[in-house]
Amino acid sequence: MSYSVFNTKKYIDVVKYRWIWFALSFILLFPGIVAMVISMMQYPTHTPLRVGIDFTGGTIIQYSVEQNIPPEKVTDIRNKLVEQNVDSPVIQVLKPSSSDNENAIKYILSIKTKFAEDNQTDEIDKISGIISSDYPEAQIVQTNSVGPVLGKQLFVNSMIAVTLALLGIVIYLTLRFHFEFAISAFLALFHDVLFVVGVFSILGLTAGVQIDSLFVTAILTVLGFSVHDTIVVFDRIRENLKFYSKKASYDDIVNASVNQTLARSINTSLTTLFTLGALYLFGGVTTRDFVLVMILGIAIGTYSSIFFASTIVALWNDIKKAKKSKSQSEGV
Repeated sequence: MSYSVFNTKKYIDVVKYRWIWFALSFILLFPGIVAMVISMMQYPTHTPLRVGIDFTGGTIIQYSVEQNIPPEKVTDIRNKLVEQNVDSPVIQVLKPSSSDNENAIKYILSIKTKFAEDNQTDEIDKISGIISSDYPEAQIVQTNSVGPVLGKQLFVNSMIAVTLALLGIVIYLTLRFHFEFAISAFLALFHDVLFVVGVFSILGLTAGVQIDSLFVTAILTVLGFSVHDTIVVFDRIRENLKFYSKKASYDDIVNASVNQTLARSINTSLTTLFTLGALYLFGGVTTRDFVLVMILGIAIGTYSSIFFASTIVALWNDIKKAKKSKSQSEGV
């Protein structure tokens, strides 16, 4: 590698503008944090996200209908269900992916409710009767039930899985690199997860989007993809430090390392996002939220590995240098 990489004017000076990247991260994260606080105060579960039956227990019944259902009609259906003592109904109208098949489902009316397992059949019949009175052509296409005990256990196991994944990543990076690299990667991963969770918290408040076990799966996948991208940058920083630590400043080495891996990171992420974009637009409704998590996570992960994790490493080095200089001056 030639020294020109440290002197060329055609690279991004990431370290120099790190406070701009930190400010941008704050702007990206703050609305989601506010939404999570509001969600914890508003939802009966006191969770930062609107959780689905996978975590709370209950039943989802989905009906196929021929026409779209306007919001006022959704409200009317909800009122009828409440009048018939259906517990806490949550109604959504979903549109499956477009199809040329004449027999394809046009719209899906999804109803989530909580009721005891011993009268589940009676409750489904009651709900079906209310739906059939307004939409005689409606047919049940799917019914999914989860008990409250199992839902709570799934939620606990999901949190354990995410925690263990983060802990394992920190341990691996500490052994592979240095502790400051591990902490920087952990902060970047926390940054990515917080952004995705914040977006879905906003969607939960504004569009009624609920999370399920697939959401946790997507978060774990995002963690793996993001840390892989970060490791590539850190590995290049480590290699450059090995050969140029006495010939270039730490900030220059970080800048050069980021720019050497910049094209690879962006190209890899773009090709993945193109695939996910096609899957989001033309895939099924059941995987749409999963794909959205992946899109958001990979996009923010690419940003954080370039502009956040690397600048945290440089900032950590500046703090170490300042402490060393202070201790030396005090010793003198």
